[in-house]
Amino acid sequence: MILTSSLETFGRYCLFIKRVLTIPDRWNEFFKRTSLEITKLGVNSIPLVLIIAVFIGAVIAIQMQLNIMSPLIPSYAVGMCTRETVLLEFSSSILALILAGKVGSNIVSEIGTMRVTEQIDALEIMGINSCNFLVLPKVVAFLIYMPILVIFCMVSSLYGGYLVSIFTDLFPTSRYIYGIQTMFTEWYVWYGLIKSLFFSFVITTVAAFFGYYVKGGALQVGKASTNAVVTSSIIILLLDVALTNLLLQ
Repeated sequence: MILTSSLETFGRYCLFIKRVLTIPDRWNEFFKRTSLEITKLGVNSIPLVLIIAVFIGAVIAIQMQLNIMSPLIPSYAVGMCTRETVLLEFSSSILALILAGKVGSNIVSEIGTMRVTEQIDALEIMGINSCNFLVLPKVVAFLIYMPILVIFCMVSSLYGGYLVSIFTDLFPTSRYIYGIQTMFTEWYVWYGLIKSLFFSFVITTVAAFFGYYVKGGALQVGKASTNAVVTSSIIILLLDVALTNLLLQ
């Protein structure tokens, strides 16, 4: 029964994506809505990303220092390990899980409210592809801005560790900066950016799907928001395993 329901939901999702990924009827309206979505989904997420990244970077640096206190381990290892942790996992995967809650719930509540207030039905009556009109600008906007958020996260996290070296005496600042530069692998940055593109598509489309097919009233919109965040998080984790195995071979 659960398998049948899951397959049915996946089939509806595929048909939904097929309707979303069509050529817009009015390009001017599409670009206008995309620019608005960039501000709403991307730019408005910058403060959250910066705050979380700085504190997580600081925590990672502190934990690295406390767990590798050994004369056999060079002092610059704190900066190097912090950099690897941030580039490989936090700035893409963990950030995507955080944004699945913020951006995903925003999309579900907006589209779900339009569904329960019959605004989507009005668009369909006017002959407008509501999936394409409402969802595609969100997908494109977040696809464009997600790598920018990842870069902000990378820089802010490393800066968080730098602040720890300034305001505490756990490790010297010069050693931390040297560790960040030591044995740097450029591919790890591209690896995080590539993963972020897949995660951004999952976050926007899954949230839009649950919001688009919500039934009932405000209570059901809230339940759809929860289901969307949980589903997005599971898919992101599965994708993270698959992409890591594929890109880091």
